[in-house]
Amino acid sequence: MTDTPDADTEEQTEAETKKTRRISGFARYLAMAVAVIAGTYHIYTAGFGTPGAFINRPLHLAFVTILAFLLFPAREKDNEGVPWYDWLLLLISIPSVLYIAYAIEFGTLAERSGDPVMADLVFGAVTILVVLEITRRATGRALPIIAGSFLAYAYWGRLMPQPIIHRGYSIERIISHTYLTTEGIFGIPLGVSATFVVVFIILGAFLEVTGIGDWFIDLAYGATGRTTGGPAKTSVMASGFLASLNGSAVANTATTGAFTIPLMKRTGFKSRYAAAVESAASSGGQIMPPVMGAGAFIMSSWTGISYVTIIAAASIPALLYFLSIGAAVHFRAKKQGLEGVDAEDLPDPWHLLKTGAHFLIPLILLVYMLVQGNSAMKAAFYAIMLTLVVAIPLSTAKEFVGALTKGDTSTVTRLGRNAIEMAIAALERGMRMTIVVAAACATAGLVVGMVTLTGLGLKFSTLITSASGGVLIIALILTMLTSIILGMGLPTTAAYVVLAALGAPALTAMGVELLAAHLFIFYFGIISAITPPIMLAVFTASGIAESDPWKTGFTALNLAAAGFLVPYMFVYGPQLLLIGSTTEIVIGATSGIIGVLALSAGTQGFLYTAASYLERTALIIGAVVLIAPGLTTDIVGFAIIAAVLLKQYTLNKGPKATAPAGAD
Repeated sequence: MTDTPDADTEEQTEAETKKTRRISGFARYLAMAVAVIAGTYHIYTAGFGTPGAFINRPLHLAFVTILAFLLFPAREKDNEGVPWYDWLLLLISIPSVLYIAYAIEFGTLAERSGDPVMADLVFGAVTILVVLEITRRATGRALPIIAGSFLAYAYWGRLMPQPIIHRGYSIERIISHTYLTTEGIFGIPLGVSATFVVVFIILGAFLEVTGIGDWFIDLAYGATGRTTGGPAKTSVMASGFLASLNGSAVANTATTGAFTIPLMKRTGFKSRYAAAVESAASSGGQIMPPVMGAGAFIMSSWTGISYVTIIAAASIPALLYFLSIGAAVHFRAKKQGLEGVDAEDLPDPWHLLKTGAHFLIPLILLVYMLVQGNSAMKAAFYAIMLTLVVAIPLSTAKEFVGALTKGDTSTVTRLGRNAIEMAIAALERGMRMTIVVAAACATAGLVVGMVTLTGLGLKFSTLITSASGGVLIIALILTMLTSIILGMGLPTTAAYVVLAALGAPALTAMGVELLAAHLFIFYFGIISAITPPIMLAVFTASGIAESDPWKTGFTALNLAAAGFLVPYMFVYGPQLLLIGSTTEIVIGATSGIIGVLALSAGTQGFLYTAASYLERTALIIGAVVLIAPGLTTDIVGFAIIAAVLLKQYTLNKGPKATAPAGAD
């Protein structure tokens, strides 16, 4: 970006690479080659079809395993070069991961189903350990510990208390169930990672490397920068869009935050507030259609609901979430008396649209193909191809054609080399970003495998129903807490898979719509990224803003308060998920908009003027009352909110009250 300081760029680079080791020589070229081959393979299969599950999924996992052992150190002190034991692990792990493809496609495994031989069990045990290790390296200890707990539960089930006791399973049965079937490691989560997720991550990488992502940030900055609290609104818009594509709250916080957080601080927002805005917006990007951080694809595969139906249903709740954060930013800026950025310091959005409107073509095509019923993989394939085309400046294209016409081989070679280097950089970045998601999906498959083997999902549903006494609101609160706790420290896709196996069945058993139940747990799994004590997105933003992470975390929760309200709204009022008549949907959306605006005003302490504690309480109560569907509750909620607004308007004395510019 033209107006981003060098210091910010350096900070972004450090934020992105602090977990990966620095490698050179053969290891560097090997990692690049594997990433390029893997990315090319996945783009090709997106456009021309994938092989069978037991070819595609093990191959996908093999690519990721090589990259994980090369790029992620086992210990922090090993961040320079690849130690000998990682090379040894590579030599051991790859045959184990790929053995299943040979055994099923070309061997006799199908003929001896249920009677694994020693080779099956050995390779299976090694693969389980490898998956846990690469997940530990890429995502931290949380998910491997959870998966290990489920494996232990499957083995020692007979020692468990009621109602989760079961007879226990042998090690052989556990290995064969998780390795030799599609109920474990090579199940739906890894299958979605090997198809939809990876190709959309690569698309996001192409948008970043080609500069189209920067163009979107510039456009958002130019459109919102003049308004009250403009840079913070830029963060909300840009983070929502980019996080929907890259599927990682942490990665998006690091990349977008390196630009938006310094801008917010320069316009008067305190460090922790700037970091909180970025982390809340980046986390919420994963509920934003059309990609939803790849969650929509997994949800579609899990529930059997069409992808188009899911993204359509998720649109109103996502808009409510971002409307609430945008409104919170606006109210806070008004309260502090913060103005926007001077026009001369902003990019001209109209000029950006005139010169870069063609950058929208790949995304327009993507959405069009999805709405027309084409597969998400096919849509992403054509979007990637178009991205390569539109990213080439017109002057470069003319120079290339002119060089071809004149037979200027040196110019053709130079321009061709530049294009190849750009493609290689995008493929390499895309596969690096895929490591975290794919490893997490493989480990989440272990959890799902143990849930299906032991019947824990049904037991957990019974437990929730029993503990709630059959009262839906209590069941929702218990499921919310479970979703936040289990989602802490996990990538979005892994968190959703674990929660879909445990939490969603309990809600559907109590009469909640299937899609509403899955979106409910999906929302709270995402919110865990900004919920203390783990709050990975907050720690990332705090590092950039140099703020206290704990104060930042609680500020982010304050900003994302609607994220706690909206899921209850669409459970009790499925009209927000486009379920019902047009009139019901319009009324539901209207009450939702008023509710989140009131909630934002209440949490930030400003509506028409600075709000007293009594007024803030009334606004929050009015927003909460709007959760319950029905004309009576809507009227009561509207009346409470209107009373506060009328009081502030009629009793406003002179200029609107403001807090000091540096206040938080």
